[in-house]
Amino acid sequence: MNITKKQWSNIAFFVIIALLIFTPVGTYVKVKLNQAKLLFTSPSSIEQADREVLSDFNWNLVDGFGKKVNFQEMEGEIVLVNFWATWCPPCVAEMPSLNELYKDYGDKIKFVFVANDNLKSVTAYLKKNEYDLPVYYTSEKAPAEIYSNSIPATFLIDDHGKIVMKEIGSSDWNSANVRNQIDELMAFSLAE
Repeated sequence: MNITKKQWSNIAFFVIIALLIFTPVGTYVKVKLNQAKLLFTSPSSIEQADREVLSDFNWNLVDGFGKKVNFQEMEGEIVLVNFWATWCPPCVAEMPSLNELYKDYGDKIKFVFVANDNLKSVTAYLKKNEYDLPVYYTSEKAPAEIYSNSIPATFLIDDHGKIVMKEIGSSDWNSANVRNQIDELMAFSLAE
């Protein structure tokens, strides 16, 4: 049986598709494509009149050490909430930018990284990438205003509970736009 050039190219095409769909090579390619997209996307601030206010801060979380934390403890603080998972290529793609933002602002505002994943996978991922992020887990629905069926989903909330930035999908959270917004929120909070 002789295989023609066209048949070889069809076989090669299907092998490449299978590699991209069913192997870690595909995940790597998806992450890199999402990171390339991040070069052009930065979250923008929501207009003052359009900002939703969290109606309820009562949301039970558990940190990576098993300690129970209620989101209500963060009411009155500037908070960045990120919903993510290690198996989600867009989440993995934006994590370096979130890590850089956390390094610079982790002692100034609250960060809540809510993992939609298991502790073992998250711990391995954080260790491999040398991230020291405050990761939480939840077994209940997030407050309605920040609930999302899709990940990644990230929200910047001011000290009055208003959602100032909201992004469903990956974005560059280490951008000048985000940093300027956080600086503005911190200056406004200090002035009160």
